[in-house]
Amino acid sequence: MILIHRPAQDTGPAGQSLDRYVLPPGAPIPDDALWIDLIEPTREEDRIVELHLNIEIPTREEMADIEPSEILYHENNARYMTVRVLCSSESDAPKLIDVSFILTEKALVTVRYGEPLSFQMFMSRAGKPGGCRHQPEAVLDGLIETIIDRAAEILGTMGMRIDRLSQAIFENEKRGARRAASYRAALKSIGRKGDIISNVRESMVSVERMLLFLSASMQRPQRASGFQAEWRTALRDVQSIEEHATFLSNKIQFLLDATLGLVTIEQNDIIKIFSVMSVIFLPPTLVSSVYGMNFEIMPELQWDYGYLWAIGLIILAAALPYLFFRWKRWL
Repeated sequence: MILIHRPAQDTGPAGQSLDRYVLPPGAPIPDDALWIDLIEPTREEDRIVELHLNIEIPTREEMADIEPSEILYHENNARYMTVRVLCSSESDAPKLIDVSFILTEKALVTVRYGEPLSFQMFMSRAGKPGGCRHQPEAVLDGLIETIIDRAAEILGTMGMRIDRLSQAIFENEKRGARRAASYRAALKSIGRKGDIISNVRESMVSVERMLLFLSASMQRPQRASGFQAEWRTALRDVQSIEEHATFLSNKIQFLLDATLGLVTIEQNDIIKIFSVMSVIFLPPTLVSSVYGMNFEIMPELQWDYGYLWAIGLIILAAALPYLFFRWKRWL
């Protein structure tokens, strides 16, 4: 699908915004198209954009490359940049998708195979008066800013959820099977949050590389247009988000270690109970073994109260170790 964004005609310079519509099959791309958004494009849709701007659209396999020279480069007066953006962050299966930005003098082209919420947020903002200046660099700047804001929002949400999870772990008053189930749920939640934080950090690293590439490849006349300063500010924001992600990752690691430590304590308590029970029943077993031997001469067998004597001795042999453990506070 090709989504066209063009300058709105009913707003003045003080209220610049963008109109968007889906390009019908077979229709040409308008000359004033400012942002061409390719969403899971077919090869024919790639060809239409390539002919319109005299550029080459990278394939999905090329976008997934990890070599900087393959995802950040300059060709035919166009800058090609591929970053990783978090998608479906509110679902149980968040993922990173590759998004390519192709910045030309005439328009910005984006190629993506997913629906990141940051793109929807920027589209909504760009459609309002004053939402976006009518320059390809302004569209790119707005998209980068929205991606960064979305990453900060995700980390803020994760921080609050981690605080609630920490409180639930350390103030867990459940017993038995319910306590074990709560620890299992906590471990799963820690894993999911760790994945999201890791994905956000990876996304910000790719955005940081793109901003550095933009600053280095910008021509001198463009540096005076104000975008250099804006991208420098965005770079500082990205670095602060990376530091926040590192902090949350350390907190996640602490919670993981603490939860595993509590699980180990629970297991040690269970093993201790079995060990104490085996020690308690060892003396009665010894007494029973002595009186279970088949010898002819055993004086206690002739006693009138021999059975009661043996039972009492067994009970006493079990009670003394138990009282000793209680006195030592091992139970």
